[in-house]
Amino acid sequence: MPEPQDLQVHQLNARSLRGLAHPLRMQLLDALRLGGPATASGLADRLGESSGSTSYHLRQLAAHGFVEEDRERGKGRERWWKAAVKGLHFDDALLEDTNPAVRGAADLYLHEVATAHAREVSTWLGTRDDWPAAWGPGTDMSSMTLRLTPELTHELIEKMHALVESYRDLPVRDDPTAETVRVHTHAFPIVTD
Repeated sequence: MPEPQDLQVHQLNARSLRGLAHPLRMQLLDALRLGGPATASGLADRLGESSGSTSYHLRQLAAHGFVEEDRERGKGRERWWKAAVKGLHFDDALLEDTNPAVRGAADLYLHEVATAHAREVSTWLGTRDDWPAAWGPGTDMSSMTLRLTPELTHELIEKMHALVESYRDLPVRDDPTAETVRVHTHAFPIVTD
């Protein structure tokens, strides 16, 4: 689903992070960003939750500016929700905040992102035979180890992000072979013996 051009990347701060750092809220936001507008009941069915729970967490996400009511949809009391942001930017300074609740929310957020990445890769592995053969060489699960300084690692990350961004607005909307593709990047130091 194409993302509306007027949506922005949300810069997480201490307040908004506390409003997002909950496993179900993060799943709800991803479901709306990837699947488009939905009702609390529809999201509850998709995520295996109760509609009361999804409704509550959608209201919390709305209070922090992550989602908003889609007033062009629904009839009567039926409320449709849509993503209000196209992406999130995490500031590492949140991990060093003086408030332990903010540090805890930052840690939870990062662990939920890692869990979501692992879940998406696992889902791909479990369903890869359902996709056309052309997607075989169109996927990647590489692992590369380099010896870098923190500054060089930051430079590498910026270059990877710029490369991915250069593919964002390519004219493939009408191509019947085009699909939504998730790109995960991870760069972190490891201990070696």
